Amino acid sequence: MSAAAPKASRRDPDLGRCGVHTPALSRRDFLRLAGYLTGATLAAGSGAGSGQQTPAFIADAARTAPHGRRVTLFMCGDVMTGRGIDQVMRRSVHPQLYEPYITDARDYVRLAEARNGPIPAPVDAAYVWGDALAELDRAAPDVRIVNLETAVTAAGEPWPGKGIHYRMHPANTDALQAARIDCCVLANNHVLDWGYTGLAETTATLAAAGIRCAGVGADAAAADAPAVLPVAGGGRVLVFAMASTSSGVPRAWAATGERPGLRLIDESSAHSARAAAELVARHQRPGDIVVVSIHWGGNWGYRVPPEQTAFAHALLDTGLVDVLHGHSSHHPKGIEVYRGRLILYGCGDLLNDYEGIRGHEPYRGDLSLLYLPVLHADDGRLLELAMVPLQTRRLRLQRAGADDGRWLAKMLDREGRPFGSRVALDRNGHLHLGWD
Repeated sequence: MSAAAPKASRRDPDLGRCGVHTPALSRRDFLRLAGYLTGATLAAGSGAGSGQQTPAFIADAARTAPHGRRVTLFMCGDVMTGRGIDQVMRRSVHPQLYEPYITDARDYVRLAEARNGPIPAPVDAAYVWGDALAELDRAAPDVRIVNLETAVTAAGEPWPGKGIHYRMHPANTDALQAARIDCCVLANNHVLDWGYTGLAETTATLAAAGIRCAGVGADAAAADAPAVLPVAGGGRVLVFAMASTSSGVPRAWAATGERPGLRLIDESSAHSARAAAELVARHQRPGDIVVVSIHWGGNWGYRVPPEQTAFAHALLDTGLVDVLHGHSSHHPKGIEVYRGRLILYGCGDLLNDYEGIRGHEPYRGDLSLLYLPVLHADDGRLLELAMVPLQTRRLRLQRAGADDGRWLAKMLDREGRPFGSRVALDRNGHLHLGWD
């Protein structure tokens, strides 16, 4: 392995979190609306008010051998629980869509059933996770982070001029609780699909469910604030989230000093990388593990643009960031370990309703991965990375077959070679990363 960058940090006790702060046009109105929508959701008996699950923790022996105390993360790409997935749950939003070709969300359910068989709707909160739940229980990650690529709202109006709008009913937040998700990254190209009212209900609902979020807020300061995730046994993980217009985020969604929105970056700008590092420095304390989660790039294609590599390297060169968590691509992309730190350029989708959609078959969009990096707790160095291959069938995750696991291993090995990484499949069907 290459030598790790020195870990730098600055102490700032004023750590914020998004979600409880955000609605309509003004910050004040946004706050009032968030409170109202939370009350209405709880009064309707959505179940969103149940407490946050305590993160599982790794056995002491696993923490101390052979590299000292370790922290295991669960990370993934897009969790798209709106549209068709929302329609098979016990509560659903109105199925009307505003897409060019499909105007009823239930059609995505019909397409999936035509492909792989009937779905036993209505399904319970754990259904969509399927075999992933047992895999997560076995891995026992300290912190569970997903990119939630949908609004969580039954309110709002579709953002004008946008072709695709995702949302799920606030009552279905229990699906996130079923997987014991600690943090939802929200800086992506669907969080404002239902306007500022939808954003307000999204953040208020997640806060009521005890799920932290990152990347959005009532103003720029709130959108910049990290999710602060305590680790059992001591220490914290900070999650900063941001998005680029290259992923389809409208520039109008950027949070300002007076307007709600998300943290927007330009991955081709050295200034933007410096600004992101300065943001981390303002919040980080000694011993914190820092994850920067970025929604960037297109949906299909393995090529990693050089500006993304330059941005990632610039961040990690500061010694402030331990993991760059990239997403937007609908399939996994190559992986790099740079100066001892993990760069996931594109994690692929984990949950979506694309099962019955034709096109892009060579990318195997039906396959997905649970990413389980293990970091040194003291300095954030990557110690190991295991990945669990899964496959979507009937809108539910199941363990991928042996041939599919080999396909993923071969693809990731091929795409990682230019970055000096290798991927091998073990006899249990899990993938493991090696690096120079």
